[in-house]
Amino acid sequence: MLIELKRVDDDFSFEAKDAFGHTVRMDAGPDSGGHNAGVRPMQMLLMGIGGCSGIDIVSILRKQKQTIDDFSIEIDGNREPGKEPSLWENVSLIFKLKGDIDPGKAQRAVALSMEKYCSVAATLRGSGTHFTWTVIVN
Repeated sequence: MLIELKRVDDDFSFEAKDAFGHTVRMDAGPDSGGHNAGVRPMQMLLMGIGGCSGIDIVSILRKQKQTIDDFSIEIDGNREPGKEPSLWENVSLIFKLKGDIDPGKAQRAVALSMEKYCSVAATLRGSGTHFTWTVIVN
């Protein structure tokens, strides 16, 4: 998968484009000399785990004939203090699902994603990230 990254200002703002033409803007915060014109690269990792696990969970629940009317994920993380690089130390996720969904099946789908299928979770876990999660159905 080819990603093209291009600097779009004279400071720290970049735009990334994937092979399909999808784009995302990244920037540093004003405290680092940026202009807050995009997502921080480390935040992109948390967004990635949300997308990765979300796709897994929807796929698993569809195969189990569960009806998902609404689905959101709240993700919060803490980075290692006083270190460079400062990796994600703890990440907590709250999975909120609404619909005709068996809570046990939702719990199992989330566990399968976070512990087995989600490549982003596996990548972060390999760097020492500790995950916790909660599943709320209806």
